[in-house]
Amino acid sequence: MGLTIRPLALAVVWRGDSLLVFEGRDDFKDETYYRPLGGGVEFGESSRDALEREFREELDAEIKVGKRLGVLENVFTSENRPGHEIAFIYKAEFVDRGMYAKDEMKILDDPATARWVDVEDFKNGSKILYPAGLTELLSTE
Repeated sequence: MGLTIRPLALAVVWRGDSLLVFEGRDDFKDETYYRPLGGGVEFGESSRDALEREFREELDAEIKVGKRLGVLENVFTSENRPGHEIAFIYKAEFVDRGMYAKDEMKILDDPATARWVDVEDFKNGSKILYPAGLTELLSTE
């Protein structure tokens, strides 16, 4: 398979000053990182529709997609493999307010867990937030 640019849709979901993210691990870089939930945009699908679908698949939850906060281009290396993503970043909220009471949520199609992390951890550099540029984008929110 040739290298391709992957379009993504990611949701910025707030609970107070905390952001809903999943924890990832890059063993090659020996790095733990965090990323908002969402995923790939399929051919013929809008980025908003992709976000709604991803939240149904990942958390069995409905979200209301709000305004687009920005678009970030991310050229990176993960597990020593090159990657290139264009990420559409949207503000979103859960339709079911009960989702905000959960401190952790199992992601259904992945062994990962979603949790709330204080945005200050990303701003002060104690935790890494991807895609690159998202922390700065949130600072303008």
